[in-house]
Amino acid sequence: MGNKRMIKLLVILASVFLLHACDSTGLKSLPRDAVILAFGDSLTSGVGTSKDKSYPAVLQELSGLRVVNAGVSGETTAQGLQRLNGVLDQSTPDIVILIEGGNDILKNLNMQQAKNNLREMILLISERGIPVVLIGVPEKSLFSSSAPIYKELAAEFDLVFDGKLISSLQRSSELKSDIVHFNEKGYRKMAEAIHQLLIDNGAL
Repeated sequence: MGNKRMIKLLVILASVFLLHACDSTGLKSLPRDAVILAFGDSLTSGVGTSKDKSYPAVLQELSGLRVVNAGVSGETTAQGLQRLNGVLDQSTPDIVILIEGGNDILKNLNMQQAKNNLREMILLISERGIPVVLIGVPEKSLFSSSAPIYKELAAEFDLVFDGKLISSLQRSSELKSDIVHFNEKGYRKMAEAIHQLLIDNGAL
């Protein structure tokens, strides 16, 4: 990491710390015309159901806010990092829900590199003054919660974070369309949990 990027990181971390110290809820209340960006892979795009039953679509229904579904099936963190700036430019969100990395895990890619890619995504979003909500993706183990890199990044950037949601839903066969993806019922439960997470942290 270059000196300029390191300085930016330190400034962002200092800002996040000050905001957190002043605001115990973790997130600022979103205005009624706010845009939520759901960024990720197939779990965001809604593979296993129709797009109007995906978690971003249900979250839009629950929150009453516009939710942009920016999920791309099969995407790795490296690919997500490449397209993120363009999506941010196009959607101009007030908050980003980031669920990325499942394909890195499924393809046995280097998890340190995946962590670096996710860190760069968080930096790109944070540099625009946009808060990030991070949802962890589990390792390839039936009883695992999210991979350690997610908790580490959440602690590093003091993010609103859920490391159990995806893994808990994936343990229930009645909520799944295949070994990885959810069905309509599963995506609704996913949306309900994220909606509650936003409520609990002051965004809604």
